[in-house]
Amino acid sequence: MSSANTLDAANLRDRLERLASGHGISRWDLGASCSSDTSVQVDRGEAKQMKAAQRSAITVRVWNGDDLVGISSTSDLSDQGLARALSVARDASAFGNADDTPAFSPLATAPLQELDQPLHEPQNILRLLETLKEAERQLLSRHRSIGTVPYNGLAQRSSERIYLNSNGACRQQLQTTASLYLYARAEEAGRKPRSAGAVRLAYGATELDITGCIDEAAERTISHLDYAPIQTGHYTCVFSPEAFLDLIGAFSSLFNARAVLDGVSLSNRESLGQSLACPFFNLHDNGLHPGNIGASSFDGEGTPTQRLALVEGGVLKNFLHSEATARRFGVAPTGHAGMGAKVSVGPDYFEIGPTGSGGPELAGQSGLDHLKHQGPLVLIDSLSALHAGVKASQGSFSLPFDGWLINRGERVSIEAATVAGDIRTVLKALIGFEGPAKVTPDGVCPYVWVDGLSITGEA
Repeated sequence: MSSANTLDAANLRDRLERLASGHGISRWDLGASCSSDTSVQVDRGEAKQMKAAQRSAITVRVWNGDDLVGISSTSDLSDQGLARALSVARDASAFGNADDTPAFSPLATAPLQELDQPLHEPQNILRLLETLKEAERQLLSRHRSIGTVPYNGLAQRSSERIYLNSNGACRQQLQTTASLYLYARAEEAGRKPRSAGAVRLAYGATELDITGCIDEAAERTISHLDYAPIQTGHYTCVFSPEAFLDLIGAFSSLFNARAVLDGVSLSNRESLGQSLACPFFNLHDNGLHPGNIGASSFDGEGTPTQRLALVEGGVLKNFLHSEATARRFGVAPTGHAGMGAKVSVGPDYFEIGPTGSGGPELAGQSGLDHLKHQGPLVLIDSLSALHAGVKASQGSFSLPFDGWLINRGERVSIEAATVAGDIRTVLKALIGFEGPAKVTPDGVCPYVWVDGLSITGEA
């Protein structure tokens, strides 16, 4: 994103201060997110979709004399547009919820950690198209059974985030990111179609690991061609880093103070300090991890992003907090807030493992190696239907998955199956971690071994 297109946060704050004073408003804040996106999709060598868009989301909050909050949204940053947004938010504050009133984060003016995020000039959309066409062509050539790449995309984004308030906070961050997604479909005569994919992220389109994405998508797809049914039963399971991160993410309300206060979490106020998992399990949320492409240095309330211990030695240590939830718990905000009249709370980037730092150390049983295991062992590569198969407030899950049955040193793709269990039981039934932690788009995690999960094969 060139400097000519960026906002002047300090000037914007001065204008808001002047406009608010003219409307008799003494307490306000603003959160803005603006982006320019370009993306392409292809279908068998032809352009399927080429899209460019500019988006902006600007939220203004105003506190009245009774400390009630009103909120408004706008896309107009002119003086007239900002004045209208302030006026609407002021009028809406009369209807604010007196039982749940956010305030300024006490850390909204604290120093931020500097992130190493190089900015890249966007590539021409036709160049993106040619790059994706070539990636599709190479993937189709990897195996005679790969007939299509039905889901694919190459995208780039230039974005900007701002947080301002009447107490002197002035945050601004510029970013550029790029992503590549390839999902292949293979089919052999008399056999069911098999699919798998891969994704890569980078700070710019020229930095994307295109070859690695093609290789991974091809290898995963081909490995599922020779499939067989699995017998229903209980198995020792090994979750890939991506699959285990997806599972933990589906139950992130365990660590969410907003969910705790709303009564929709398995945790409660008394859960802190209690055992949640096996003694060698550590979980941190670290939005500042170098592998987190698109990391934010501050949250929706201006609180600095930080590395937070959620589980250490199997014990629940902290919750994710906004200003409002932190005030209720008597702690400091953790940098995980959105922005709104009722502020949301969410995780940034999980680190899972015996140290939480992506180190190669193992814990639990030693010598774990799913490739050499004599089985029977189920390797879960990816989970599906997380939106439908997870009951987060109850702890249960039943999810279709792609994976392999490993038995006597042989690995055979599983035709169709679901894995079911309870997240609390899973965290207690961990056997150990295998290999170094892998950096993924959603977090850092090694392979995770779990004892005695229920696998249901296709009837």
